[in-house]
Amino acid sequence: MYDIIIIGAGPAGLTAAIYARRAGKSVLVLEAKTYGGQIVNTTDIENYPAEPGISGLELAKKMYDQAKNLGAEFKFEKVEDIAGGEVKTVKTDEGDYEAKAIIIATGTDYKKLEIENEEKLAGHGISYCAICDGNLYKDKVVAVAGGGNSALYESLYLADIVKKLYLVHRRDEFRGDETLTKKLEEKPNVEFLLGSNVTKLNGKDKLESIEINGEKNLEVDCLFVAIGREPKNTFSKIEKDMNGFIQAGEDCKTNLDGIFVAGDARTKSTRQIVTAVSDGAVAATAATKYLSGGYYGAHQ
Repeated sequence: MYDIIIIGAGPAGLTAAIYARRAGKSVLVLEAKTYGGQIVNTTDIENYPAEPGISGLELAKKMYDQAKNLGAEFKFEKVEDIAGGEVKTVKTDEGDYEAKAIIIATGTDYKKLEIENEEKLAGHGISYCAICDGNLYKDKVVAVAGGGNSALYESLYLADIVKKLYLVHRRDEFRGDETLTKKLEEKPNVEFLLGSNVTKLNGKDKLESIEINGEKNLEVDCLFVAIGREPKNTFSKIEKDMNGFIQAGEDCKTNLDGIFVAGDARTKSTRQIVTAVSDGAVAATAATKYLSGGYYGAHQ
């Protein structure tokens, strides 16, 4: 039996492993794919403190190596469900593991356009985070796909950086707040393409242009896809909000005693690497206090 099982080896999970091991707890990290999470697809991270310009893969490796060197154990298996109680059980596609506390750090997946070349060009002209990658395209031509608040916010951020921005939305009006739309209308470098879909991505090693509605071709340096996120958790007894994110406040406590959540999988307003590592530290500290008989159990 482990003191703490951490589900997910992205920035939140890796930070939680570091903090838990430094507290002297036995730690197992379970990850379905590879360590690092979504950041491994980012070529240059400009907004992580003290590491400007570091690649996502390099930052992930540093976190992984630190956790590994501190004695955290890693198994690359897909978690299928968890069970609470005094002894917690984590069921994977290869077996069951027991722990006194669990930290869920499964993160999210960006919703994809699901068109040809999208996966191939991700990180090479296809981005899912304007705040992460926008500065790489300063004074260049970009497009944003989406019509909700996230797409509008990202467009406002990019409009102050780029030379030209095309905002592509499949409907005839935006789903986001009208005030955001009006702000974008005032930007001279923003052009709305309503009733439009990105139907093709052109480029061999990097994105060169996008096709709109199967006919119009736009030369762009980057396409920012902002059509939403979906949490990567299917745990049956954890309370979630209407969008599937695990309900927890800044204390990272879930509705189940001794089970915590960190990073993008929880309800929160900002999803960045720095907020994920912050959650990881908070969740690990809370889990450690719970194991020591402290008050950090289920949320009230």
